[in-house]
Amino acid sequence: MYQEEKTFTLRFSLEARFPDDYEGDEDSHAWLRAWEARIKPDMIKALFESLRRTKGWTVHTRNRGKSPEDEIEVVLERDLSAAKPFSV
Repeated sequence: MYQEEKTFTLRFSLEARFPDDYEGDEDSHAWLRAWEARIKPDMIKALFESLRRTKGWTVHTRNRGKSPEDEIEVVLERDLSAAKPFSV
């Protein structure tokens, strides 16, 4: 079977700013835990809900060996291999 692919990257860079007197690691990365616990799961859920409403496409994740804390690959797939009905 012949298959074509195209990659599109949507990258999120997370940053936290602290006051000048901050000595580092005082908050035990609470800002990052908030991203992992609430923001990222809600964003991924909304993305999948939106993509699943698109007729003719299926969506799933694919793991390429990176931690899900660092990367989640979303695969949007369209199967055009089914025979088309004959029409006159």
